[in-house]
Amino acid sequence: MTKFSFEKYPDLLDDIITGIYEAYPELEEKFGERGKVKCKEDNEHHFNYLETAFLLNQPKIFTDYAIWLNNVLVSRGMKSSHLIDNFERIHVAIANKMKDDRDRLNQFSSYLQAAISELRDQE
Repeated sequence: MTKFSFEKYPDLLDDIITGIYEAYPELEEKFGERGKVKCKEDNEHHFNYLETAFLLNQPKIFTDYAIWLNNVLVSRGMKSSHLIDNFERIHVAIANKMKDDRDRLNQFSSYLQAAISELRDQE
């Protein structure tokens, strides 16, 4: 798996995680600080899978990952809507922060939209 370069976009993860926990305060009540740590780890994985799919030009890598992850998260008490919301927040964050890398931004956006569509079909 390829690692996404967060050094280039230092606030990216914090913006996404803060937004999630502001929108869903019940997550903090249910999962506590450990939940935020796991959320950050999950988002790092999201970006690593996006980066891998991008470099290999294989969108299915990210879509398959999203479906698998959704099954894992639902089995642990999360809802599909939380993952969809997370992917939508990533979409907004990259649109604001990755303007200098249009090709990667466009492909990531496409992969996110495909995954969101698949997840909605499974709801």
